[in-house]
This record gives sequence, structure tokens and C-alpha cells, in this order.
Amino acid sequence: MQSLWYFLLAMMLVAYAVLDGFDFGAGILHLFVAKTDEERRHVLAAIGPVWNGNEVWLIASGGVLVFAFPGAYAAAFSGMYLPLMIVLWLLVLRGLSIEFRSKVEHPLWHAALDAVFAFSSAVLAVVLGVALGNLLRGVPIDETGYFQVDLFTNLNPMNPSLGAIDLFTALVGLFAFVTLAAHGATFLVWKTSGAVRARCLAFASRAWLAVLALAVGVTVATAAMQPEYFVHFTRRPWLWPLPLVALVAAVFVRRLLATGREGLAFVASAGFLAALLVATAGTLFPTILRSTVAPYSLDAYNASAQAATLAIGLAVWIPAMVLAIAYFVFLYRSFRGKVERMDPPY
Repeated sequence: MQSLWYFLLAMMLVAYAVLDGFDFGAGILHLFVAKTDEERRHVLAAIGPVWNGNEVWLIASGGVLVFAFPGAYAAAFSGMYLPLMIVLWLLVLRGLSIEFRSKVEHPLWHAALDAVFAFSSAVLAVVLGVALGNLLRGVPIDETGYFQVDLFTNLNPMNPSLGAIDLFTALVGLFAFVTLAAHGATFLVWKTSGAVRARCLAFASRAWLAVLALAVGVTVATAAMQPEYFVHFTRRPWLWPLPLVALVAAVFVRRLLATGREGLAFVASAGFLAALLVATAGTLFPTILRSTVAPYSLDAYNASAQAATLAIGLAVWIPAMVLAIAYFVFLYRSFRGKVERMDPPY
């Protein structure tokens, strides 16, 4: 039962990265691909019907973490209190910038909230990447089952006094930033038209090359940092196709964009993210928080709730997910096609 909940939590986080990831990408590119007020409303209209629904996956994932793995939740949220507060405030600022932009018709107001939207989206992308880097690197959990890390101490990932940000986690943060920017650009090519689409197409064609280069860099750095992960990978044959799927998807995004198959290009972009994250989760399993002070790691078994509790929760989770997926299918079908008009509230 613990293994099943580990898988379900991983899939929900993958869904969040794929869906809210293109919202982050749109925000990162907002000031660069949209030059006029009308063009910026065009970008916001592309994500407007779905962005707040996409964030539900983060909330739901947090709820599942609390319910299924309370030990890991308690350790993570106490040990990384400051980074989590940063994430919370950035999410708030991002939502406010989207919802309140049209409330005052003044160029200065629009410019300020456009800047907040771009800033919060960019920093969130980096912070989420840094969080993934901390999961890969490990955190200093001791015999109490808890840990505490500063935002940064120094940039040496081998330093015993770990900070949330070091050279390794910063590299993963940069990879997340570029990847989500490329993912968002691919989405905007699919959903927009005119000058915004043309600028996004030009950016995406270049950005996916950078994504591939950074993916190789992060893989090499991870192998140097935690070689045992690759031992896990070789012992789990079901993971072997996933890196190839990610590579093929990233290569085909550019080709599909060049031939005008924009919807398929976005599917390939989503496939790249999903394959990479599923491969990562499968390699880490059953670890949730790896301890750099062995042997105090928290995993799906020693940090979970009771098996009977997990079984009861599954009976609630299944119908809830059926309703959520049905809603998202309806939502995305209802707003399929390109955004042609930039109506209020954007």
C-alpha cells in the first residue's frame, strides 16, 4: 500500500509540473514575447481559463503528502521553512498579478503587475528546480527524523553544512527554468497567433537545444553526486525506456514546431517532462527524503501512515481523481483552439 501511494503522489506531482509548468513558462516569457498591452493580454488569455485549475494539483499533492507520508511532510516543512514560505508568497503574487491586472486601467498598473507576473513565475521555476535538486542531493536528516537547512551556506555541494542552494541544486534550478520556459513557449505557439506566436516559435526552437544540453549536464552532475542512483536505475528495467522517450520527445518538439504540428509539439513537450520526472521518481523509490547523515533517510515505509489508514484513503482518492480528471478533460476541451480575442478580465 505504501508503494502504491508513493506512485500516486509521484504521478500527481508530475501532473502539476506538466500543467502548471507551461503557466510558469508563459510568465517567464511574458515580457519578452509580448511587447504591447494587447499582446500581453493575449498571453494571459492563453493561460487564463486553466492556470488556477492547474495549481490544484500542487494543493492536492500536498494533501496526499500530509495524509500518506506524515513523517516526510513534517520533516520537509520544518527543515525547509524559509524556501517554502518563499514559494507560498510567490504563488500569491503570481495569482494576484493575473487576477488584478485588469482592475485598474492605467499603463503603470499594468506594467507593474506584468513585472510581478514575470518575476514570480521565473523565481518559482528556479525554486522548484532547486527543491528537486535537494531531493536528489539529500538533506541532513539526523536521528530525530528532522533537519534544518539555511537558504545557502556556501556553493560547495560536498560541504557538511548544507544549504538549500549550492552549485548542484542551482544547476537543477537553471535546468528547470530553461525547460519550463521552453515548455511554455511551445504551449504559446499552440494557443496564440500573430507576432506573439512568431516570437515564441523562434524562442522554442533555440530553447529546446539548451534543454538537451542542460539535461546532459544535470545527468552527469547527478552521477558524480549520487552514483548509487544509477545502480538503482540499472536494476529496474521498467525505467530503461524513459530516458529514450524524453530524448526523442525533446528532439521531435523542434521538428513538429517547424512543420506546424503545434498540438503534437506540446504533447511531445509534456512527454519530455513526464518521462524525465517519472524516471527520477522511479530511481529514487522508495526514498522520499534522502539523508546525508546515513542511515536516517525517510522513505515510503518508515514515514507513512498506517496501512489501514492508507486503504481508507484510497477509497476516497479514487472517486475524487475520477472527478478531477473528468473536469480537466472538460475544461481543456472547452477552451481548445487558439485564443483569438483578448477579452477582460485580462
